[in-house]
Amino acid sequence: MASDSRTNAGHDQVNVARKMHVFAQPGERVFILLSSGSLSCTQSIITQLRRDFDEGKGLAQAPSLYDAARIIGEEVRRVSDMDRAALERDEFKFNVNFIVGGQVRGELPGLFIVYPQGNPLQASEDSPYLQIGETKYGRPILDRGIRFDKTTLEEAAKYALLSLDSTMRSNVTVGPPIDLLAYGVDELEITRQRRFTANDPDLVKIGVRWEQALRQAVARLPQIRFRVGRDSSQPQSPQEESIVLVEPPNPSDAAAVQASQRPPERGA
Repeated sequence: MASDSRTNAGHDQVNVARKMHVFAQPGERVFILLSSGSLSCTQSIITQLRRDFDEGKGLAQAPSLYDAARIIGEEVRRVSDMDRAALERDEFKFNVNFIVGGQVRGELPGLFIVYPQGNPLQASEDSPYLQIGETKYGRPILDRGIRFDKTTLEEAAKYALLSLDSTMRSNVTVGPPIDLLAYGVDELEITRQRRFTANDPDLVKIGVRWEQALRQAVARLPQIRFRVGRDSSQPQSPQEESIVLVEPPNPSDAAAVQASQRPPERGA
């Protein structure tokens, strides 16, 4: 689970607010919520969920993660009933989304998205990750990298950071601090969690090395060559390609050629 912390109400009102929320009873249940959308509405929902949880109600009694997602959805609808009409009167859209992941003791772990209407959708083998908020810039990395049956927890954490790094690079409404949390099956407690500030050396290192790796990967792709002319004496088919792809030279082959052309060393 990973989230940024930037919220905005226009270009001149940019603030920092935590979008990751943990509800845990060690040994019994762990729920991690990520939120996006209207900050005032998500705060109202989280406040009520936290109040009920501390009183032993709501999420504290959910028998499964699916039931937890339903409880969150019910709270979304309650806040919608209170605030939607006033928001829409002033042409503001009621827009809140949640991701909830975690586990109840004796049940399988899972991951759900809860929509503004309160209905939940579960991640699956075919859709092994979920996103909310500004998703388009970070999605291609996840689509190409995340594999349900092969991606380790450590690799997933790197993909999450890279996805957010790419989003921050292309969209100023997403920004640090970055919250990262990893939960392992049947742990039933939070043991791996970290917040990365804007100048965190590890976060900077991830971004720099990813950019360098992208440039190196592009350099290893087939080279694109443009044909700038042709022999006028030779007929040319209208379908003849004017752009061709050529495999780049293999560095090891180039080194072998240079070695073979090197003059013999003088020796005894």
